[in-house]
Amino acid sequence: MTAKSLPVIAALAVTALAGCAGGQSSSDPGGTRFVAGDGKVQVFSAAERHKAPAIEGATIDGATEKLATGKVYVLNFWASWCAPCRAEAPVLKDIAAKTKAAGVQFVGINFKDLQASAQAYDRRVQPGYPSIFDKTGKVLLSFQGTVPPAAIPSTLIIDSQGRIAGRALGAVKYNELLSAITKVSDE
Repeated sequence: MTAKSLPVIAALAVTALAGCAGGQSSSDPGGTRFVAGDGKVQVFSAAERHKAPAIEGATIDGATEKLATGKVYVLNFWASWCAPCRAEAPVLKDIAAKTKAAGVQFVGINFKDLQASAQAYDRRVQPGYPSIFDKTGKVLLSFQGTVPPAAIPSTLIIDSQGRIAGRALGAVKYNELLSAITKVSDE
């Protein structure tokens, strides 16, 4: 990690914490405003889509997870300490199970968490999909210059061509997320 990346990581951490705070506006000492997400899914037209960065990392249980092209992925950025993350967990679990047969792969990105806390959360929730342990924010930072996850929780839909097809900031809503995933996977 370079000295140059520290302010970026600090800003993302502040943004992440603000996003988990529950929907209120807050401002940092520099005056940059942040409004937490409302969970609505924004689906981008094919012409508006940015290429997703290469995603690979160790899971919270020590295996390796790597995204490949040719498959639709749903990335959910979460932390065990985040109340909206815990609230949306049953929605994600159910939609992951429903869309698996269509070839959709869910992958969690555990952000700024203790590994033991993430593992305990995963054992309790049993989401049915792996989570990359991203304590340092490396995966999160790799989205810089594209369509970044700007709150915790955030959910990104990656199309089969490896492009960011949709984003939700905040806890997702069941029907809206399922509809967006179906739209992208049917393309």
